Formats: sequence, structure tokens, C-alpha cells
Amino acid sequence: MKALIERHPKLATLLAGFLSATGFAPLSLWPITLICLALLIHLIERAPDRRAAFLRGWLFGVGHFTLGLNWIAHAFTFQDSMPHWFGYGAVIVLSLYLAIYPGLATLGAWWLRGRLKADGALRFILLLAACWIGTEYLRATLFTGFAWNPLGVVWMPTGVALAATVIGTYGLGALVILAAGACLLAARRHHRAAAAMIAPLLIVALWGWLSPAPATPPGAPRIRVVQPNIGQDEKYSAELEQAHFRTLAALSGKPRPAPRLIFWPEAAIPAYLDMEPAWRDRLAGLLGPGDLLMTGATKVYFRQQDKGGYSENVLAGANNSLWIVTPDARLIGRYDKAHLVPYGEYLPMRSILQPIGLSRLVPGDADFWPGPGPQSLSLPATPGRPALNMGVQICYEIIFSGQVVDPAHRPAFLFNPSNDAWFGSWGPVQHLAQARLRAMEEGLPIIRATPTGVSAVIDARGHVLHALGLNRAGFLDSGLPPALDPTPFARIGNWAPLTLMLLLFAVALLRRPIAMRRGNS
Repeated sequence: MKALIERHPKLATLLAGFLSATGFAPLSLWPITLICLALLIHLIERAPDRRAAFLRGWLFGVGHFTLGLNWIAHAFTFQDSMPHWFGYGAVIVLSLYLAIYPGLATLGAWWLRGRLKADGALRFILLLAACWIGTEYLRATLFTGFAWNPLGVVWMPTGVALAATVIGTYGLGALVILAAGACLLAARRHHRAAAAMIAPLLIVALWGWLSPAPATPPGAPRIRVVQPNIGQDEKYSAELEQAHFRTLAALSGKPRPAPRLIFWPEAAIPAYLDMEPAWRDRLAGLLGPGDLLMTGATKVYFRQQDKGGYSENVLAGANNSLWIVTPDARLIGRYDKAHLVPYGEYLPMRSILQPIGLSRLVPGDADFWPGPGPQSLSLPATPGRPALNMGVQICYEIIFSGQVVDPAHRPAFLFNPSNDAWFGSWGPVQHLAQARLRAMEEGLPIIRATPTGVSAVIDARGHVLHALGLNRAGFLDSGLPPALDPTPFARIGNWAPLTLMLLLFAVALLRRPIAMRRGNS
């Protein structure tokens, strides 16, 4: 191993990046991630120049994202407009781009160490942790952002993850770098420095393990989450439309004396609810007095087009929407997905890409249009249930830290209707882990309804109270878990990790308190 690292540092870095992705779900081998990052720190420290510092970080990222995002290839098996094998190429191409961000982090740390004369391994680790925060934030925001699997998610099996309530997801990523750096220092027998870095993490982990979950009170509003186990290969079949509805209806259950909040997945029905009263009546027929149904369905827009002397309506665009349906067949609320999936729900540069055979993954001729962003929908009071504010984040939107809640109208809970049937066995469990982080950050329970799993009820500390696994039909009955007071992160958002980034830079510049003998660094 030592010979591989010394003779072939590029290959060693690529392999380390590949193995580091095993720290994410479903494998959750987070100690391996720490070891691989410790190796990365060692290799970047010894990079001879800026080019090598960037290239090694970039190669680490290529391996890291190629394994961690392997589920994207599965999504292409449901799209016949493009060859299915293209999915594997898409994973590699996306990884080549996303790897730029860890490359920038390693380059930044290497350059700052020389520029600021910040000698010593400990200072370099602090600089890399700070740079990692900055580049992960950029990855989540530039070019609409792709925030999937931020490094801090590997803490989910540990108590350290609860630090997200203060420093957010990107701050957790810095803690991963610090823990990996502590492993490297320990391997070099710098035990005092390693202990100084590990001790705060152990305290945070203990706090996370001992932090109690808020109990759901006996009189909490009753909820039912429906998972019909309708695969992507069957979802748009007109022949199966009635069978799918019967499945959803049966799993929703019969009306009960206590009012219920019923949650169906993203795009659960092939209906334009604002235009089709017959569909509204069918849904209302499933509801008892005081019940409300939250279901995904498309909102469409038409425009008139001249056809040689007469005009006709043609589809102009659509929203991926969540509707609230009442027992008297009214629509009392709608949320339109704001953070759309590029190449999934719309095709960027359509005029260029469509002629060469590329298309979006979601079937249809018109692109989806984005909604206005996070907002809270009002659920009216009824005998047996108080009025509630519900936040909504449809599918992919839930992965964006600090962008899921309308702070002016803080909800009692978040609903995350999703369609993870595209994403094989790795994508859905990774999606669930990121939803759990949003619950921690915001101090809010989250309800997830998906067609094939993983549907879940998550409390405000990120614990999964109830879940339905992959490829199972069923439902979850529960009381609505209570919200907590706004967390520090909920109050200040991503200023929290950015403040931590500045603090790490400042500590790295302090000479005496962290100085190590040059011979030991």
C-alpha cells in the first residue's frame, strides 16, 4: 500500500475517493471514509505544485462521485428516447464535473498554506476543512446546484450528525475533514494534537446520542402515509390507471371518526385536478369528515397556436405540484416544485440538445416550470384537529440545506412527496438520509410518501419513527410528531457553516496555540 501511494499517487487518490463513498447509505461504512480522507490529506500535503494539488483532489472526487451516484444510471432504463447504456456515461460525466469542487478545496488549502506560511499538518487540516465548506456550498448553489451526498451525511449513523442543528450540513462536512485529520495525526503519533481534535467530536457525539426524541402526544393529529409500490415502468400505463387508483384507495383506508391527514406520493395520479372535477370527486369519495388528502399531480398550462385559419390549444408548460383535496372536492392549496431537476424535469439548452437526440428523463413534450420557492400551506382546523401550517418540498428539493422552509411562516411539519422509483437501491436510502438531516437542521418533523420506498415518518431530531422499505406496498399510521423550537441553524441558515469556515481560517492563522515542531509536522 505504501509503495502504491509513493509510486502512483494519482491511482491511490482515485481508489481512495472510490472507497470513500462507501460511507454513504446503504453501506454507511463511515470509518472507511475517514481513512480515505486521511490518505487524501497526506497526498495533498505532499503535492509538489498547484497542479498536483488540484489534480489529486479532483481524482479523489471522480472516484467518490462515480460510486456514490451509481443510482443515476438506473434512471435511464426508464427512458426509451435515449439508449439505456448512456446512463453509465452520464454518471461519469457528472462525476468529472462534480470532482472540480473537492479539487478546488484541496488546491485552496495547498495554496493558502504557502501563501499564509501556515506550516504544520494541523494548520493544513484546518485550512482544508474550511475550504471544504466553501466548495460544498458552491456545489449546492452554482448552475442551480447539485447538493446530493454532501460529505456530512456520513455522520448519520453517529451522534455527531446532531451538530447540524447548529452548523448545518456543510459544517458537518468540515467535522468529517477534522476527524480524518485526527486519524492522520494519530497515525503519525501526534497523539496530543489528535486528541485535541477528537475530543470535541466525542462530546458532540455523546450529546447526539443522549439527546431525547420529542414524544408524540396521544392527541396528536392522525396521519396516514401511503406507499402503493407502483414502479416507474408501470406508472404511466393508461391500461393500469384504474388498478393504480384502486391500490391507492385501498391503502388509504376507510374514513374514521378521527380526522386524518392522508399523504400520497409525488405525481401519484395522472390527473389535472383543477380541470377535471370528476377526478376531484373520486378523491373526495375516499375522505371522511375533516380528512384532507395531500397528493402529487401535474398542473398544466396551454397556449393558443394558429393552425392555418383556426387556433388550438397546445401544451406550453407544467408545474410539478402538490394539491390539498377536501371531502367536498375542493382544492384548498397547491405547492409548485421550485428546484427542478435539470435533464430530469427540464432539458437545458433544448434547442441544441434535442436535435442531437437528448431528452429529459420525465416523459412529456413540455418542460416543467419552477414554482416560487418554499412556502407554507394552511390546513384548516376541524373538530379533533387544530389548524396547521404545512411546508412542502417535492422530491429532490429536500436535499438543499437551508432552502426548505419559509421562515416568515414556519410550518408545523414538512411534507416530502417523492418518486424514488427511478433510483435503484442506493438512491432512495441516500435520499432518506438527507431528509433526516433537514429535520435536524430545522427542528421539524418530516413526512415522506414515495411510490416504491422509502416512505417514512421522521421526528424533529431526525429519527425515523416509522418506515416502509423498498418495493413494498403498505401504509403508515401515526400521530404527527411535534416540532421543536427553531434551532440555531433554522434561525441563521447557511450563515452558520460560513461562520465556521471563517473561524477555521482564523484558528489556522494562530501561530503559538497550535504550533507543532517542524520535525513532527
